[in-house]
Amino acid sequence: MVDVTRTFTVATPPRDVQEYLADFANAREWDPGTVLCAPLGTGPVGVGSRWRNVSKIAGAETELTYELTRLEPGRVVFVGRNDTATSTDDISLAPADGPGTTITYHATIEFQGAAKLAAPLAKVVFEKVGSDTEKSLTRILGATV
Repeated sequence: MVDVTRTFTVATPPRDVQEYLADFANAREWDPGTVLCAPLGTGPVGVGSRWRNVSKIAGAETELTYELTRLEPGRVVFVGRNDTATSTDDISLAPADGPGTTITYHATIEFQGAAKLAAPLAKVVFEKVGSDTEKSLTRILGATV
């Protein structure tokens, strides 16, 4: 299993951050590995909404179906699945000491079958992805002073 956590502060208020992050289609803008992220279905975003996500990480392309499994004030959780992995993105939001939002982004990836052998290398790769994601979200949602 790979486990990566980042905590950082952005200038945007929590409610706006949550609205932005809850629509996983926006991952194209902030997730450095995402090549495509398209909604599966129509209607407003809410628990049960799903997206087809294609990512390219360390030269390998993979596709997962993500589902919004939890959406409540201060919390957004997505679970992505395919035949070889389950990825959980658990995002907590809190008002910052000054203006803005403190984001704690916790990602876990559980590999199945032979893919488990890749976990040690994947940890190194996903630590870099975590840092790049933090940089992207800070750029998009505004750096704090």
